[in-house]
Amino acid sequence: MSAAEAPELPVRAGAREWAALAVLGVPAVLVMMNMSVLYLALPSLSAELRPGGAQLLWITDIYGFMVAGALVTMGTLGDRLGHRRILLIGAVLFACASVLAACSTSAGMLIAARAVQGIAAACLAPSSLALIRALFPDSRQRTLAITIWMMGFMGGGALGPLVGGVLLHFSWWGAVFLLAVPAMALLLVTGPFLIPESRATAAGRLDAVSVVLSLLTPLAIVFGIKDLAVHGFALPSAGVLAAGLAIGTIFVRRQRRLAHPLLDLTLFRIPAFAVPIAGMALVGILLFGTSLLTSQYLQLVLGFSPLEAGLWQLPTAVTGTVVALVVSALTDRIRPAVLMTAGATLAVAGPVLLTQADDNPFVLVCGSVALFAGLTPFMALGTSLVVDAAPSERAGSASAISETGTELGGALGIAVMGSVATGVYGGYLTDHLPPGVPPEVARAARETLPAALEAARRLPESIGVPLAEAAREAFTHSLHVHALITIPLLAALALLTLTLRRTTSRSAERTR
Repeated sequence: MSAAEAPELPVRAGAREWAALAVLGVPAVLVMMNMSVLYLALPSLSAELRPGGAQLLWITDIYGFMVAGALVTMGTLGDRLGHRRILLIGAVLFACASVLAACSTSAGMLIAARAVQGIAAACLAPSSLALIRALFPDSRQRTLAITIWMMGFMGGGALGPLVGGVLLHFSWWGAVFLLAVPAMALLLVTGPFLIPESRATAAGRLDAVSVVLSLLTPLAIVFGIKDLAVHGFALPSAGVLAAGLAIGTIFVRRQRRLAHPLLDLTLFRIPAFAVPIAGMALVGILLFGTSLLTSQYLQLVLGFSPLEAGLWQLPTAVTGTVVALVVSALTDRIRPAVLMTAGATLAVAGPVLLTQADDNPFVLVCGSVALFAGLTPFMALGTSLVVDAAPSERAGSASAISETGTELGGALGIAVMGSVATGVYGGYLTDHLPPGVPPEVARAARETLPAALEAARRLPESIGVPLAEAAREAFTHSLHVHALITIPLLAALALLTLTLRRTTSRSAERTR
């Protein structure tokens, strides 16, 4: 082949592109950190705002569901208006919502602020991935860039409790939200100079009906699940759940009819795309559902301060970072599906250890480390598989769907697994309430552990001390049940990655 006939090699990224990646890492860290940073603030927040059981769950997961519901919409807007523009708009909105959350004076106000934060975060994640693809046309550099970006994504979720613990040691609970303000300011100042604009050449029309349906579906489903878990079976709650499933069905059918759908369902016909998406959603359920419980366990059951609890969770973050670097280096020699399957199998040791959690923090931390380390290969490699599996003209849509899977999984982990744990906790406490607890106090104590401990402090010592002990035992029991539920889910994840290994060729799997 002559030099004139040789294929043109993609332009390799230089210092400016790598600096832009560092700037894009800011929203990656913050999007996930904002889902986990609140965990350690829940006890002090609960003492001041006094949310009910359902409100407490909404405070923790409304953010994730608004992110998941709006991601595809914001990805489509980025294709039409420009991903850098959407990124910067999201940064402004995120900073404003963070200030509003920090200044909240009621549970309802905080829930509303968290919802706005979620919409803003949905502007950040898919735009970042789409911009990375534009910044790094060389496939090997792009794979490394996405891995680094995903490490920021995972690191944000893992470091959230530690950062929250440090802030709570020196300040009030609202400080965990103000952390986002200077970070967003950095993005706004440097982004216009380092990040080029990128948009699709033929973006479709945004379907407003699909946008509404995509937001209503997860919210209705989760509201129904929450209410059923906290208050038991009731026709209104079951009706809301059924309505959410019906709205979701309408949404899917509408996407199949539209010439320019909000969610491109044809991408799910590609096994190398669909399997990682499903796996990343399941990973989100496992990681975030467990992190919520372990963070509260360290403080409310074992009695650690927020800072001490954050330090106990540091080994999880460090281990996840090391594993991400190792598996990324191994992909040239070992197929990603093999690494993912091995990780999911080894992760089973995590919930096995969590079923033995008692007053020894080492057992709890070792279980968390094993679970997070085992699931890290999926988080580190899954996004690259998704982006590489999708056709280049649909990279923006693929990026948005990839982030939707992760965020939706994280929100479901908090909502569904958290609701199950709340139901188990309330049922156990009902059966083990000490004698002499007033009925109104018992009702409040059954909703959340913070409410039970607060009520115990106001009761005479002869009643309050047994109530606090029973509530801590109930929470420990709910953690054990959660761990038992996690084991078959990990087995399902391992089988899912085996499916990926069978249905894709080595060249399709390998990050190019």
